Amino acid sequence: MLLQAALNGARTPAEHPAVPLTPDALAADAAAVVAAGVGALHVHPRDASGAETLEGAAVAAALAAIRAACPGVPVGVSTGAWIAPGGAARREAMRGWRVLPDYVSINLVEEDAPEVAALALEMGIGVEAGLWSRGDVARFLHEPWAARVLRVLVEINEQGEDAALGGFEGVLAELDEGGYAGPVLSHGLDSGFWPVFRAARRAGHDLRIGLEDVLVLPDGSRAAGNAALAAAAAAEMARG
Repeated sequence: MLLQAALNGARTPAEHPAVPLTPDALAADAAAVVAAGVGALHVHPRDASGAETLEGAAVAAALAAIRAACPGVPVGVSTGAWIAPGGAARREAMRGWRVLPDYVSINLVEEDAPEVAALALEMGIGVEAGLWSRGDVARFLHEPWAARVLRVLVEINEQGEDAALGGFEGVLAELDEGGYAGPVLSHGLDSGFWPVFRAARRAGHDLRIGLEDVLVLPDGSRAAGNAALAAAAAAEMARG
């Protein structure tokens, strides 16, 4: 069972002072979570102002720092449509990358997700197909590249235990009905995070944790940072 760490996402230091933004901070957190049992990393590179970006130099700097700190650990980046340069311009930014991530995460809810996925695969970059809802699953399963993805990424944004578990079960039911049999990595968000984490663990999925997804430990106390979250996730996984 893979444990992936999502180190920063769109979070800001105003939300948590330990959110890593710079290449050096990302590298330090990457090393700490790998030491806690993480086997893959997911990051949102930032520009000099701290804003999310897909600009080639910023992506290269983040990847180089993380790989120097964690040789051999796969590193992925987000391609969210909100990230500068945004929308369809993301594809032109990706074509300019000279240092490539091991994989990218692509949200099927976004209009040009099929084009972004096709470009990533053409460039030799792995694809995590991000599924937020049953509708995303249906769209994914009809894509000609669906069988070529690294894994599907079940991302549950609903808040509260009941809503989050309902969303999670709905996505899984759609995947099952569609005959998908590939790898699945799942995570929830904020108040839905730990319920989804435990349900996904019971289902045998790969799992994700980090300040992008949750700011608190299983007991509800505020986590000191990514390393504390990774340690808590590893402990939960060890319970079986």
